[in-house]
Amino acid sequence: MIKTILTALLISVCTIPVNAQENTKSKTDASDTLKPYQKYPALPAFNILQMDSVTIFNTYNIPEGKPTAIMLFSPDCQHCKRTIKALEAGMDSIKNIQFYLVTEAHDMADIREFYKEHHLAGYKNIQMVGRDYEFFFLSFYGVKFVPDIALYDEHKKLVTLIEGETTASKIYTYIH
Repeated sequence: MIKTILTALLISVCTIPVNAQENTKSKTDASDTLKPYQKYPALPAFNILQMDSVTIFNTYNIPEGKPTAIMLFSPDCQHCKRTIKALEAGMDSIKNIQFYLVTEAHDMADIREFYKEHHLAGYKNIQMVGRDYEFFFLSFYGVKFVPDIALYDEHKKLVTLIEGETTASKIYTYIH
């Protein structure tokens, strides 16, 4: 009888920690399902290699006071090209937004060609085109496809993440 009681006591003591661990694991915190940009809505600091292939710009240095758009694109992406053309067509309505265009793992020659092909030097609000050589944008924003535009207000707080093609008028509605 004592042997049976000790065995039952031993089994119950051993299963308590297991059940306690299972209970804590089964409770999922809502923040665990959020992507980093949703947890941290301030403009993140990450490095962009500029088109000269030497100068590194950190987004920490983007000044406050104007809305900011960071666009992930691919030089050979047709959706990206259509988005740039749509932005060019409505640039007057979004000229107060400073744009930073970044791409992943592309040859600088392709990036420069994209820059020239779309006459991006002619737009004062396009601050920079370069390469996110640390692949920060992809992981922080959870990018599935390009183009992807992270839109921030004048205080560097996230307004929205636009996934896929968009137009100047859509961007304008988010900022105004």
